[in-house]
Amino acid sequence: MKLARLAAVLLLGAAPLLAACGGPAPGSAQGASEIRVITPIFEGTDGQEALDGLLATFKKSHPDVTVRVDYTSYSKLNEKLTTSIASGQPYDVMLMGIGWIPPFAEKGVLADLGQDPEALAQRFNERVVAPGVYDGKVYALPIMLDARFGVYRKDIFAEEGIEKPPANFEELREIAKKLTKREDGKLVRAGIDFLSNDLRQMFLPLLWANGGELFTKDGKVAFNSPEAVGALQLMTDIVRTDKSIDYGFTQPGAATGIPLVQGRAAMMIGHNNVWLEIQKAAPELIEDDKIGFFVIENTRKAMFQGGTLGTVSARSKNLEAAKALVEFLAGPDASLAASKQRGNVPALKELEDSDHVKGNPAVRFAMENLDSAFSEGGVPQWLEIRDEFKATIESALLGSKTPKQALDDLTAKAEQALSRG
Repeated sequence: MKLARLAAVLLLGAAPLLAACGGPAPGSAQGASEIRVITPIFEGTDGQEALDGLLATFKKSHPDVTVRVDYTSYSKLNEKLTTSIASGQPYDVMLMGIGWIPPFAEKGVLADLGQDPEALAQRFNERVVAPGVYDGKVYALPIMLDARFGVYRKDIFAEEGIEKPPANFEELREIAKKLTKREDGKLVRAGIDFLSNDLRQMFLPLLWANGGELFTKDGKVAFNSPEAVGALQLMTDIVRTDKSIDYGFTQPGAATGIPLVQGRAAMMIGHNNVWLEIQKAAPELIEDDKIGFFVIENTRKAMFQGGTLGTVSARSKNLEAAKALVEFLAGPDASLAASKQRGNVPALKELEDSDHVKGNPAVRFAMENLDSAFSEGGVPQWLEIRDEFKATIESALLGSKTPKQALDDLTAKAEQALSRG
Protein backbone atom coordinates (compact mmCIF):
# COMPACT_ATOMS: atom_id res chain seq x y z
CA MET A 1 0.00 0.00 0.00
CA LYS A 2 1.38 3.40 -0.95
CA LEU A 3 2.30 5.70 1.89
CA ALA A 4 -0.28 8.31 0.94
CA ARG A 5 -3.01 5.67 0.80
CA LEU A 6 -1.97 4.35 4.19
CA ALA A 7 -2.15 7.88 5.56
CA ALA A 8 -5.60 8.36 4.07
CA VAL A 9 -6.87 5.11 5.58
CA LEU A 10 -5.55 5.95 9.01
CA LEU A 11 -6.78 9.52 8.87
CA LEU A 12 -10.25 8.46 7.77
CA GLY A 13 -10.42 6.29 10.86
CA ALA A 14 -8.71 8.74 13.15
CA ALA A 15 -11.61 11.09 13.91
CA PRO A 16 -13.92 8.55 15.60
CA LEU A 17 -10.95 6.91 17.26
CA LEU A 18 -9.76 10.19 18.73
CA ALA A 19 -13.22 10.89 20.08
CA ALA A 20 -13.55 7.45 21.62
CA CYS A 21 -10.09 6.93 22.98
CA GLY A 22 -9.42 8.36 26.41
CA GLY A 23 -5.85 7.12 26.76
CA PRO A 24 -3.07 9.47 27.77
CA ALA A 25 -0.87 11.20 25.25
CA PRO A 26 2.71 9.93 25.07
CA GLY A 27 4.73 10.87 28.11
CA SER A 28 1.78 12.01 30.24
CA ALA A 29 2.37 9.21 32.71
CA GLN A 30 5.46 11.04 33.90
CA GLY A 31 3.55 14.25 34.63
CA ALA A 32 1.90 17.07 32.76
CA SER A 33 5.17 18.82 31.97
CA GLU A 34 6.44 16.46 29.27
CA ILE A 35 6.14 17.22 25.55
CA ARG A 36 6.84 14.70 22.84
CA VAL A 37 8.05 16.05 19.48
CA ILE A 38 8.45 14.35 16.12
CA THR A 39 10.71 16.02 13.58
CA PRO A 40 12.04 15.20 10.10
CA ILE A 41 14.65 17.97 10.39
CA PHE A 42 17.68 18.38 12.68
CA GLU A 43 18.67 14.88 11.57
CA GLY A 44 22.13 13.39 12.09
CA THR A 45 24.62 14.08 14.85
CA ASP A 46 25.11 17.74 13.98
CA GLY A 47 21.39 18.37 13.73
CA GLN A 48 20.59 16.66 17.00
CA GLU A 49 23.32 18.60 18.76
CA ALA A 50 21.90 21.83 17.35
CA LEU A 51 18.38 20.97 18.50
CA ASP A 52 19.66 19.94 21.95
CA GLY A 53 21.21 23.38 22.30
CA LEU A 54 18.01 25.09 21.18
CA LEU A 55 15.90 23.07 23.60
CA ALA A 56 18.25 24.00 26.42
CA THR A 57 17.51 27.63 25.62
CA PHE A 58 13.76 26.91 25.52
CA LYS A 59 13.96 25.21 28.90
CA LYS A 60 15.37 28.38 30.51
CA SER A 61 12.00 30.06 30.00
CA HIS A 62 10.05 26.84 30.60
CA PRO A 63 11.97 25.07 33.38
CA ASP A 64 9.11 22.70 34.21
CA VAL A 65 8.84 21.34 30.65
CA THR A 66 10.70 18.23 29.51
CA VAL A 67 10.94 17.70 25.74
CA ARG A 68 11.40 14.25 24.23
CA VAL A 69 12.33 14.18 20.54
CA ASP A 70 11.58 11.45 18.01
CA TYR A 71 13.79 11.96 14.96
CA THR A 72 12.53 10.57 11.67
CA SER A 73 12.74 11.23 7.93
CA TYR A 74 10.16 12.76 5.62
CA SER A 75 9.77 9.37 3.95
CA LYS A 76 8.61 7.85 7.24
CA LEU A 77 6.97 10.89 8.81
CA ASN A 78 3.47 10.48 7.37
CA GLU A 79 3.23 6.87 8.50
CA LYS A 80 4.52 7.60 12.00
CA LEU A 81 2.16 10.55 12.42
CA THR A 82 -0.94 8.71 11.28
CA THR A 83 -0.08 5.61 13.30
CA SER A 84 0.33 7.66 16.48
CA ILE A 85 -2.94 9.47 15.82
CA ALA A 86 -4.90 6.31 15.05
CA SER A 87 -3.56 4.68 18.22
CA GLY A 88 -4.86 7.58 20.31
CA GLN A 89 -1.34 8.66 21.30
CA PRO A 90 -0.41 11.60 19.08
CA TYR A 91 2.77 13.60 19.51
CA ASP A 92 2.32 16.94 21.26
CA VAL A 93 4.33 18.83 18.63
CA MET A 94 4.47 17.61 15.04
CA LEU A 95 6.76 19.08 12.40
CA MET A 96 5.33 18.41 8.96
CA GLY A 97 5.44 19.56 5.36
CA ILE A 98 3.62 22.22 3.40
CA GLY A 99 0.44 20.74 1.94
CA TRP A 100 -0.08 18.52 4.96
CA ILE A 101 -2.13 20.94 7.09
CA PRO A 102 -5.60 20.56 5.50
CA PRO A 103 -5.59 16.73 5.74
CA PHE A 104 -4.74 16.80 9.44
CA ALA A 105 -6.71 19.92 10.41
CA GLU A 106 -9.87 18.69 8.69
CA LYS A 107 -9.83 15.56 10.87
CA GLY A 108 -9.55 17.58 14.06
CA VAL A 109 -6.00 16.39 14.71
CA LEU A 110 -4.38 19.84 14.99
CA ALA A 111 -4.89 22.56 17.57
CA ASP A 112 -5.86 26.06 16.52
CA LEU A 113 -2.79 28.10 17.44
CA GLY A 114 -4.91 31.20 18.04
CA GLN A 115 -2.77 33.34 15.73
CA ASP A 116 -3.92 36.09 13.38
CA PRO A 117 -2.82 35.41 9.77
CA GLU A 118 -2.53 39.13 9.04
CA ALA A 119 -0.31 39.66 12.08
CA LEU A 120 1.87 36.69 11.06
CA ALA A 121 2.25 38.22 7.61
CA GLN A 122 4.14 41.06 9.27
CA ARG A 123 6.77 38.57 10.47
CA PHE A 124 6.70 36.15 7.54
CA ASN A 125 5.98 36.53 3.84
CA GLU A 126 2.23 36.13 3.32
CA ARG A 127 2.77 33.14 1.02
CA VAL A 128 4.71 31.44 3.79
CA VAL A 129 1.86 31.94 6.26
CA ALA A 130 -0.89 30.68 3.93
CA PRO A 131 0.06 26.94 3.98
CA GLY A 132 -0.48 26.87 7.76
CA VAL A 133 -3.99 28.30 7.51
CA TYR A 134 -7.09 26.15 7.03
CA ASP A 135 -10.68 27.35 7.11
CA GLY A 136 -9.47 30.74 8.33
CA LYS A 137 -7.57 29.39 11.35
CA VAL A 138 -3.81 29.12 11.85
CA TYR A 139 -2.80 25.52 12.56
CA ALA A 140 0.92 25.76 11.78
CA LEU A 141 3.83 28.17 11.93
CA PRO A 142 6.61 28.10 9.30
CA ILE A 143 10.09 27.12 10.45
CA MET A 144 12.04 26.93 7.21
CA LEU A 145 11.39 26.75 3.50
CA ASP A 146 12.82 25.09 0.44
CA ALA A 147 12.28 26.19 -3.12
CA ARG A 148 12.52 24.86 -6.68
CA PHE A 149 13.59 27.28 -9.42
CA GLY A 150 15.79 27.52 -12.47
CA VAL A 151 19.55 27.06 -12.13
CA TYR A 152 21.95 27.49 -15.05
CA ARG A 153 25.63 27.38 -15.97
CA LYS A 154 26.69 30.89 -16.97
CA ASP A 155 29.85 29.54 -18.60
CA ILE A 156 27.96 27.11 -20.86
CA PHE A 157 25.50 29.84 -21.82
CA ALA A 158 28.37 32.19 -22.67
CA GLU A 159 30.09 29.57 -24.84
CA GLU A 160 26.97 29.44 -27.02
CA GLY A 161 26.45 33.20 -27.05
CA ILE A 162 23.36 33.13 -24.84
CA GLU A 163 23.31 36.20 -22.64
CA LYS A 164 20.44 35.53 -20.25
CA PRO A 165 18.21 32.73 -18.96
CA PRO A 166 14.81 31.98 -20.54
CA ALA A 167 11.94 34.38 -19.93
CA ASN A 168 9.16 32.06 -21.18
CA PHE A 169 8.49 28.47 -22.23
CA GLU A 170 9.41 29.09 -25.87
CA GLU A 171 12.82 30.46 -24.91
CA LEU A 172 13.36 27.68 -22.39
CA ARG A 173 12.75 25.06 -25.04
CA GLU A 174 14.90 26.76 -27.68
CA ILE A 175 17.81 27.38 -25.31
CA ALA A 176 17.64 23.79 -24.09
CA LYS A 177 17.83 22.50 -27.67
CA LYS A 178 20.78 24.74 -28.46
CA LEU A 179 22.72 23.67 -25.36
CA THR A 180 22.12 19.92 -25.72
CA LYS A 181 25.22 18.03 -26.78
CA ARG A 182 25.49 14.49 -28.14
CA GLU A 183 28.49 12.46 -29.25
CA ASP A 184 27.79 9.61 -31.69
CA GLY A 185 24.14 9.86 -30.69
CA LYS A 186 24.86 9.55 -26.98
CA LEU A 187 23.69 12.37 -24.74
CA VAL A 188 26.68 13.94 -22.97
CA ARG A 189 25.06 17.22 -21.95
CA ALA A 190 21.36 17.80 -21.36
CA GLY A 191 20.01 21.19 -22.36
CA ILE A 192 17.78 21.12 -19.29
CA ASP A 193 17.48 18.64 -16.45
CA PHE A 194 14.17 18.18 -14.67
CA LEU A 195 14.74 14.52 -13.82
CA SER A 196 17.16 14.88 -10.90
CA ASN A 197 14.38 15.89 -8.54
CA ASP A 198 10.87 14.75 -7.66
CA LEU A 199 8.81 14.87 -10.88
CA ARG A 200 5.78 16.37 -9.14
CA GLN A 201 7.89 19.19 -7.81
CA MET A 202 9.33 19.78 -11.28
CA PHE A 203 5.93 19.82 -12.98
CA LEU A 204 4.20 22.14 -10.52
CA PRO A 205 6.30 25.29 -11.07
CA LEU A 206 5.71 24.84 -14.80
CA LEU A 207 1.98 24.48 -14.20
CA TRP A 208 1.89 27.63 -12.08
CA ALA A 209 4.11 29.56 -14.50
CA ASN A 210 1.66 28.66 -17.27
CA GLY A 211 -1.20 30.17 -15.25
CA GLY A 212 -2.56 26.88 -13.94
CA GLU A 213 -3.71 25.88 -10.46
CA LEU A 214 -4.08 22.57 -8.67
CA PHE A 215 -7.60 23.32 -7.51
CA THR A 216 -10.22 25.95 -8.29
CA LYS A 217 -11.27 28.43 -5.61
CA ASP A 218 -14.25 26.22 -4.75
CA GLY A 219 -12.01 23.17 -4.31
CA LYS A 220 -12.53 21.40 -7.64
CA VAL A 221 -9.68 19.56 -9.37
CA ALA A 222 -7.90 21.59 -12.05
CA PHE A 223 -5.16 19.11 -12.98
CA ASN A 224 -6.32 18.79 -16.60
CA SER A 225 -6.86 22.46 -17.39
CA PRO A 226 -5.37 23.74 -20.66
CA GLU A 227 -2.64 25.42 -18.59
CA ALA A 228 -1.74 22.17 -16.83
CA VAL A 229 -1.79 20.18 -20.07
CA GLY A 230 0.44 22.82 -21.64
CA ALA A 231 2.98 22.47 -18.83
CA LEU A 232 3.16 18.69 -19.16
CA GLN A 233 3.28 19.03 -22.94
CA LEU A 234 6.36 21.21 -22.54
CA MET A 235 8.11 18.55 -20.47
CA THR A 236 7.07 15.85 -22.94
CA ASP A 237 8.27 17.83 -25.96
CA ILE A 238 11.63 18.47 -24.32
CA VAL A 239 12.11 14.73 -23.78
CA ARG A 240 10.42 13.13 -26.77
CA THR A 241 10.61 15.71 -29.58
CA ASP A 242 13.61 17.90 -28.81
CA LYS A 243 15.56 15.16 -26.99
CA SER A 244 17.14 17.82 -24.80
CA ILE A 245 17.32 15.19 -22.07
CA ASP A 246 16.88 11.43 -22.19
CA TYR A 247 14.65 9.70 -19.70
CA GLY A 248 17.03 7.80 -17.42
CA PHE A 249 19.91 10.25 -17.98
CA THR A 250 19.57 11.12 -14.31
CA GLN A 251 17.20 10.43 -11.44
CA PRO A 252 16.54 11.67 -7.89
CA GLY A 253 19.33 10.71 -5.50
CA ALA A 254 21.57 9.32 -8.24
CA ALA A 255 25.04 8.41 -6.96
CA THR A 256 26.64 10.15 -9.93
CA GLY A 257 25.73 13.56 -8.50
CA ILE A 258 23.92 16.53 -10.00
CA PRO A 259 24.49 16.77 -13.79
CA LEU A 260 24.54 20.58 -13.81
CA VAL A 261 27.37 20.63 -11.26
CA GLN A 262 29.32 18.16 -13.40
CA GLY A 263 28.70 20.07 -16.63
CA ARG A 264 26.40 17.29 -17.87
CA ALA A 265 23.46 19.72 -17.95
CA ALA A 266 23.29 23.38 -18.90
CA MET A 267 20.11 24.18 -16.96
CA MET A 268 17.94 22.50 -14.39
CA ILE A 269 14.88 22.99 -12.26
CA GLY A 270 16.58 22.53 -8.93
CA HIS A 271 16.27 22.61 -5.16
CA ASN A 272 17.86 25.58 -3.42
CA ASN A 273 20.27 23.25 -1.59
CA VAL A 274 22.05 22.59 -4.89
CA TRP A 275 24.40 25.27 -3.57
CA LEU A 276 25.66 22.85 -0.90
CA GLU A 277 26.45 20.27 -3.59
CA ILE A 278 28.34 22.90 -5.57
CA GLN A 279 30.34 23.96 -2.51
CA LYS A 280 31.26 20.35 -1.85
CA ALA A 281 31.85 18.98 -5.34
CA ALA A 282 32.88 21.95 -7.49
CA PRO A 283 33.74 25.07 -5.45
CA GLU A 284 35.52 26.51 -8.48
CA LEU A 285 32.10 27.13 -10.04
CA ILE A 286 31.39 29.51 -7.17
CA GLU A 287 34.80 31.12 -7.24
CA ASP A 288 34.48 31.81 -10.98
CA ASP A 289 30.82 32.95 -10.78
CA LYS A 290 29.57 30.26 -13.14
CA ILE A 291 26.19 29.59 -11.48
CA GLY A 292 23.07 31.65 -12.08
CA PHE A 293 19.40 31.42 -11.09
CA PHE A 294 16.08 32.28 -12.67
CA VAL A 295 12.40 32.04 -11.78
CA ILE A 296 10.37 29.85 -14.16
CA GLU A 297 8.15 32.11 -16.24
CA ASN A 298 5.55 32.01 -18.99
CA THR A 299 2.28 33.84 -18.33
CA ARG A 300 3.57 34.61 -14.83
CA LYS A 301 6.57 33.89 -12.64
CA ALA A 302 6.43 30.81 -10.42
CA MET A 303 8.63 29.09 -7.88
CA PHE A 304 7.77 25.93 -5.97
CA GLN A 305 7.72 26.49 -2.22
CA GLY A 306 7.99 23.59 0.19
CA GLY A 307 9.11 23.62 3.78
CA THR A 308 8.66 22.52 7.35
CA LEU A 309 5.87 23.73 9.63
CA GLY A 310 5.33 23.36 13.36
CA THR A 311 1.94 22.11 14.60
CA VAL A 312 0.38 21.09 17.92
CA SER A 313 -1.87 18.11 18.62
CA ALA A 314 -5.42 19.05 19.56
CA ARG A 315 -5.20 16.33 22.23
CA SER A 316 -1.97 17.49 23.86
CA LYS A 317 -2.11 17.38 27.66
CA ASN A 318 0.36 20.25 27.67
CA LEU A 319 -1.30 22.51 25.14
CA GLU A 320 0.12 25.86 26.17
CA ALA A 321 3.66 24.54 26.56
CA ALA A 322 3.40 22.79 23.18
CA LYS A 323 2.21 26.02 21.54
CA ALA A 324 5.10 27.88 23.18
CA LEU A 325 7.55 25.34 21.78
CA VAL A 326 6.16 25.71 18.25
CA GLU A 327 6.45 29.48 18.57
CA PHE A 328 10.06 29.02 19.69
CA LEU A 329 10.87 26.65 16.81
CA ALA A 330 9.44 29.20 14.37
CA GLY A 331 11.59 31.90 15.95
CA PRO A 332 14.88 33.25 14.63
CA ASP A 333 17.32 30.99 16.49
CA ALA A 334 15.68 27.68 15.57
CA SER A 335 14.72 28.72 12.04
CA LEU A 336 18.26 29.85 11.31
CA ALA A 337 19.84 26.71 12.80
CA ALA A 338 17.57 24.39 10.80
CA SER A 339 18.12 26.37 7.61
CA LYS A 340 21.90 26.44 7.95
CA GLN A 341 22.07 22.68 8.45
CA ARG A 342 20.06 21.92 5.31
CA GLY A 343 21.08 24.87 3.15
CA ASN A 344 17.45 26.01 3.23
CA VAL A 345 15.52 29.24 3.48
CA PRO A 346 14.61 30.71 6.88
CA ALA A 347 10.97 31.69 7.04
CA LEU A 348 11.26 34.92 9.01
CA LYS A 349 11.61 38.23 7.19
CA GLU A 350 14.09 39.46 9.80
CA LEU A 351 16.57 36.76 8.77
CA GLU A 352 16.99 38.21 5.27
CA ASP A 353 20.03 40.05 6.61
CA SER A 354 21.55 37.04 8.37
CA ASP A 355 25.02 35.80 7.41
CA HIS A 356 23.47 32.52 6.26
CA VAL A 357 21.24 34.24 3.72
CA LYS A 358 23.90 36.70 2.62
CA GLY A 359 26.45 33.91 2.20
CA ASN A 360 24.25 31.51 0.20
CA PRO A 361 23.16 32.98 -3.16
CA ALA A 362 20.59 30.21 -3.77
CA VAL A 363 18.91 30.88 -0.43
CA ARG A 364 19.06 34.62 -1.01
CA PHE A 365 17.52 34.20 -4.47
CA ALA A 366 14.66 32.13 -3.06
CA MET A 367 13.99 34.60 -0.26
CA GLU A 368 14.01 37.55 -2.67
CA ASN A 369 11.45 35.83 -4.92
CA LEU A 370 8.93 34.57 -2.39
CA ASP A 371 6.28 36.80 -3.93
CA SER A 372 6.40 34.40 -6.91
CA ALA A 373 6.19 31.29 -4.72
CA PHE A 374 3.35 28.77 -4.83
CA SER A 375 2.67 25.85 -2.50
CA GLU A 376 1.08 22.50 -3.21
CA GLY A 377 -1.91 21.04 -1.39
CA GLY A 378 -5.06 22.90 -0.40
CA VAL A 379 -7.57 20.07 0.13
CA PRO A 380 -7.88 17.47 2.91
CA GLN A 381 -7.31 14.63 0.44
CA TRP A 382 -3.97 15.98 -0.80
CA LEU A 383 -1.81 13.30 0.83
CA GLU A 384 -3.87 10.64 -0.90
CA ILE A 385 -3.63 12.39 -4.27
CA ARG A 386 -0.05 13.64 -4.48
CA ASP A 387 1.77 10.32 -4.99
CA GLU A 388 -0.21 9.72 -8.19
CA PHE A 389 1.68 12.54 -9.93
CA LYS A 390 4.90 10.63 -10.56
CA ALA A 391 3.27 7.84 -12.57
CA THR A 392 1.11 10.40 -14.38
CA ILE A 393 4.08 12.47 -15.52
CA GLU A 394 6.11 9.38 -16.41
CA SER A 395 3.31 8.06 -18.61
CA ALA A 396 3.52 11.22 -20.72
CA LEU A 397 7.30 11.42 -20.79
CA LEU A 398 7.55 7.77 -21.84
CA GLY A 399 4.87 8.17 -24.51
CA SER A 400 2.35 5.67 -23.19
CA LYS A 401 -0.23 8.48 -22.87
CA THR A 402 -0.59 11.97 -24.23
CA PRO A 403 -0.24 14.74 -21.63
CA LYS A 404 -4.00 15.32 -21.77
CA GLN A 405 -4.81 11.63 -21.35
CA ALA A 406 -2.41 11.38 -18.43
CA LEU A 407 -3.84 14.41 -16.67
CA ASP A 408 -7.43 13.38 -17.41
CA ASP A 409 -6.73 10.07 -15.67
CA LEU A 410 -5.10 11.84 -12.73
CA THR A 411 -8.07 14.20 -12.49
CA ALA A 412 -10.48 11.26 -12.36
CA LYS A 413 -8.52 9.66 -9.50
CA ALA A 414 -8.38 12.95 -7.63
CA GLU A 415 -12.10 13.50 -8.05
CA GLN A 416 -12.76 10.06 -6.64
CA ALA A 417 -10.61 10.90 -3.62
CA LEU A 418 -12.49 14.17 -3.09
CA SER A 419 -15.86 12.42 -3.37
CA ARG A 420 -14.91 10.06 -0.55
CA GLY A 421 -14.55 13.08 1.73
